[in-house]
Parts: sequence; structure tokens; C-alpha cells
Amino acid sequence: MAARLIALLLGSLPALAGAGDIVTAAERQQWLERAATLQAEAAARQQQADALLLSRQTECASKFLVNACLDKARAEHLTTTREVRRLESESQALEREAKQEELRERERAEQEKAPQREAELAAREAAAAAERQATEEATARRLADKERKAAEGARRKAADAEKQRQKQAEHEARVAKKKQQAEQK
Repeated sequence: MAARLIALLLGSLPALAGAGDIVTAAERQQWLERAATLQAEAAARQQQADALLLSRQTECASKFLVNACLDKARAEHLTTTREVRRLESESQALEREAKQEELRERERAEQEKAPQREAELAAREAAAAAERQATEEATARRLADKERKAAEGARRKAADAEKQRQKQAEHEARVAKKKQQAEQK
């Protein structure tokens, strides 16, 4: 079973490694499920190997050639452990490839959205520039209006001052004329 699973996995890795191929989310999910299955199988096999090593160690204690028996048990355990590590490595490779493909998919989606985002950004910048220009124009109009009103007020004040001066001059002239008439009498 493990040999078939490894062969299946090794057979599917070239397809996984093909950059440029578009991989669907379902395929990535299958890779992740296969990776989880491999990890579970690896963990189960490691537990079995550890349990078998413990039982063999107790069996070897009752045999005449204890060290030879222990060496054989350790060698079997080491073989199983190496196979478990290979399964774990394949599982990690599947997970890594699935994550890389997901990242590539996100990057493709970002690249597809980039022109739209740039257009939206340009539109926002244009709207902000138009708003800024409208604000500046309104400020300039208000300032020009204030200056016009101030100039008009200054003209009115100068005209009023001139009228007042003329009235004062006329008044003084009348008073001087009346004084002169009063002096002549």
C-alpha cells in the first residue's frame, strides 16, 4: 500500500511542478488532502514501528544473542523510520506546492485587478485635484470679493470724507461771510 501511495505521489509531482499551469482550488485541495493522508499514515507507521521496537526489545532480552536481536530490531525500526520520513517529506512537498500555487493564483488575481485599481486611483486623484482646484477658485473668488468690497468701502469713505470736507469748507465760508457782513455793518 505504501509503495503504491509513494509511486502515485511521485508520479503526480511532475504535474505539480509545472509552473505556468493553472491549478484549480479543487486540485489544490486534493493535494492538501493527500498530504494530510500521507502525514496520518506516516504518524501511524511511526507509532507501529516504535511499539514494535519496544516489544522486540523485551523479546530480545530473553534470547541468547541479545545484541544481534537488538541490532536487527533497530535496523527494522530505522528502515521504517526512513520510510516515514520520506512520506512526511512528500507530504510537506505537496503542502508547499499547494501553498505556492495558491500564492501564484493570488498574484495572478492581483495582476488582473491592477489596471482597475490604477484607473480607480487615477479617478480619485483627478476628483481630488478637481475638488482642490474648485476650493482654490472659491477661495480666490472670496478674496477678490473681499478686496472689491474693501476698495468700494475705501472709495465710499474717501467720498464721504470729501463731502464732509466740502460741507466744512462751505460752513466755514458762510461763517466767514457772515462775520464779514457783521463787521461791515
